[in-house]
Amino acid sequence: MRQIVLDTETTGIDPRQGHRIIEIGCVELLNRRLTGNTFHVYVNPQRLIEQEAIEVHGITNEYLLDKPLFADIAADFVKFISGAQLVIHNAPFDVGFMDHEFARVAAMAGKKTSDMCTVLDTLEMARQIHPGQKNNLDALCKRYGIDNSHRELHGALLDSEILADVYLMMTGGQTDLNLSGKSNSEGGSQVERIRRLDPQLNQLKVLRATADELVEHEKRLDLVNKEGGSCLWRE
Repeated sequence: MRQIVLDTETTGIDPRQGHRIIEIGCVELLNRRLTGNTFHVYVNPQRLIEQEAIEVHGITNEYLLDKPLFADIAADFVKFISGAQLVIHNAPFDVGFMDHEFARVAAMAGKKTSDMCTVLDTLEMARQIHPGQKNNLDALCKRYGIDNSHRELHGALLDSEILADVYLMMTGGQTDLNLSGKSNSEGGSQVERIRRLDPQLNQLKVLRATADELVEHEKRLDLVNKEGGSCLWRE
């Protein structure tokens, strides 16, 4: 199964108020293994970034002046994510912005994210696994022992890499997410069971010292005691 762990940074909170995507970061998982394939791009939003957003991600208006427009990177982005399951923390936020951007690209012909991908929301998953607890990315890193000390500001690629670790920890032992508890089409559980080794398998043979070997061993300890004044083995 191909999954894309995805995060975006934006100029503000609401695309309906004209806010735009300014950074996209993606990492690829294939059968629950990181492949090393990534997609990362900064985007010129053609508008100012709200100061509150700059304080979150540290991306400035000046930095984005020479970056490509979303329309210029849309085809490569779509090619990278098409057919995959998107793994996103608080998916409605990112998907809402993606759909807003896709709608502005004439070549997209009205396509939405759901036309190209399925979406898994890890925030919703975390709320079901840990009800009543904080489930933001920092809290989940702390809960699962994931080092995010290098995360001083939000960044789309860094956050997607961290989210990949969180997702794999949250779904440890599972080959597919099954929040409903239903069985798969083959009638079996989707939980990958831990295989335990037979305790009788390949038991080590214990070799005990012979009487002659024990005598030689004691002679050696006598020598150690004589030369060193003591023998820890006999204490």
